[in-house]
Amino acid sequence: MSQQDNDAGTTLTDDGVPEYDTPDGEAPTQEEAPRQRHPFEDLPLEEDGMPSSQDLMNGLRAVVDPEIGYNIVDLGLVYEVTKPERGYAHVLMTLTSMGCPLTEVIHQQCSVILGAMPGVDRVEVEFTFSPPWSTDMIADYVREELRAMGMNI
Repeated sequence: MSQQDNDAGTTLTDDGVPEYDTPDGEAPTQEEAPRQRHPFEDLPLEEDGMPSSQDLMNGLRAVVDPEIGYNIVDLGLVYEVTKPERGYAHVLMTLTSMGCPLTEVIHQQCSVILGAMPGVDRVEVEFTFSPPWSTDMIADYVREELRAMGMNI
């Protein structure tokens, strides 16, 4: 894509659109450029240089079960998150059914979220069906919302 200057001195693309989304269409200066905050930069770290197991568990609340629409922690799918060694997070979890077709999606999302946390270099997600998941494991607020939507749980 080539660029051109207009009469006002603004650099335009071939489509006539300013190159930058700024009031004058020019590149922002270093002072104007907003600093991108890392989503976990304020997370306290423990002596091992990693967030606590509870903070790792809380991070997994960003992983939503695609079929049910609620996070995997409040659905009761995550049994525990441990830190067996420095830089290594281990997730022990289950699925709503053994043949869940979205296993890989959930696995990948867990790995991405925890891998983005400071001090986490390696993530292992282990699936187990012992104990088997049941609707008794769902957080009360989720159970109430699902019942309000007509689900019989």
